[in-house]
Amino acid sequence: MFDHHRPAAVLFDRDGTLIRDVPHNGDPGRVVPMPGAGAALSRLRRADVPVGVVINQSDVASGVLSPDDMDQVNSTVEALLGPFDAWAICVHADGDGCTCRKPAPGLVIRAAAILDVSPRDCMVVGDLGKDMQTARAAGARGILVPTPLTRPEEIDAADEVAADLNDVADRVLSEPVLAGAGLRGAGLADWARTVGWNRW
Repeated sequence: MFDHHRPAAVLFDRDGTLIRDVPHNGDPGRVVPMPGAGAALSRLRRADVPVGVVINQSDVASGVLSPDDMDQVNSTVEALLGPFDAWAICVHADGDGCTCRKPAPGLVIRAAAILDVSPRDCMVVGDLGKDMQTARAAGARGILVPTPLTRPEEIDAADEVAADLNDVADRVLSEPVLAGAGLRGAGLADWARTVGWNRW
């Protein structure tokens, strides 16, 4: 179990967590924020908690979506929910053998490097078991926010479960700030470089 102190950054899954899950969506007009997402993010930003997005986008590898389609959807997410301090995106397919596709830890490591914090001081928020597996693999703290698509066994296996994103913000903002937390500087960058820390 984690010592509950305020995380150095909160990293969100996108589909089903920040916005409604629309499979294979490349249409910005179909982007709809999840209830309470805007308010929760605003509260975290006002408290100077960095926020990031960590997402799989294998539809780019398969050709279902173009990189431009993906960028337009992500730009709309920011237009609706505000700017994020880091985006870490895996565009590989299941069989590509990458180290970034969730539930591997690479996206969390990459986002942490962008933010200059340790993955161990990050919180990962998502709606699926693979998001929680990603958090564990990176040594981060995971909070599951279930939707109707979340399987009961994923809820049972989660270390923490929140009712919604405002519940997540409540937990983060009620926790003490740990002075000096996190791995800073070149050591973290060297670690992240082993999995690649470009945008994708």
